[in-house]
Amino acid sequence: MMTTKALILVDLQNDFCRGGALEVKDGDDVIPIANSLIPQFDLVVATQDWHPANHGSFAANHLWRKPGQVIDLDGLPQVLWPIHCVQNSFGAMFHKTLHLPETSSALRIFKIVQKGTDPDVDSYSGFFDNGRRKQTELHAFLSSRGVKEVYIMGLATDYCVKFTALDGVSLGYKTFLIAEGSRGVNLNEGDVDRAIEEMKNAGVTVLST
Repeated sequence: MMTTKALILVDLQNDFCRGGALEVKDGDDVIPIANSLIPQFDLVVATQDWHPANHGSFAANHLWRKPGQVIDLDGLPQVLWPIHCVQNSFGAMFHKTLHLPETSSALRIFKIVQKGTDPDVDSYSGFFDNGRRKQTELHAFLSSRGVKEVYIMGLATDYCVKFTALDGVSLGYKTFLIAEGSRGVNLNEGDVDRAIEEMKNAGVTVLST
């Protein structure tokens, strides 16, 4: 099935929601918005952080380091995070109230794209790792389906949502941010506002639901 538009749900996983290891404030509030949008798209993609337990972005894997500190990880600056979204863990699973299509069908295509699987580099974007050294399967998949426009929402606005949107523009997609369907970490005050401005300046269109 070919379609020109795709909904990209970014990391709507337990560890980013209430009570999770890397809880995003009010992250659960975006789930009903996602549920309302999913039936409106013929093609839905859900990105999923899928880290090995020895991932270099975890503060616990570096002696004397704490979350929030920045280190050099294989030549790239890396914010250190709490252990989160470890492969096959409860925290890596999608939120239980998220109504994802169970499978692809004649009427709707559904795809899960996993990222962050290389312990030596983080992957905020759904399209590339942070060094843009390797692509995920997302771009090839969207291209094979004729997608020209991507509508992006999820967690978190100032990290994985932002970098997915910026890469979407750089790859030639007409890119939309569903701002109401996204929440940010705001590690530093104003990070979310700055992220939205950066996306706008790059050519992302910010939408209200």
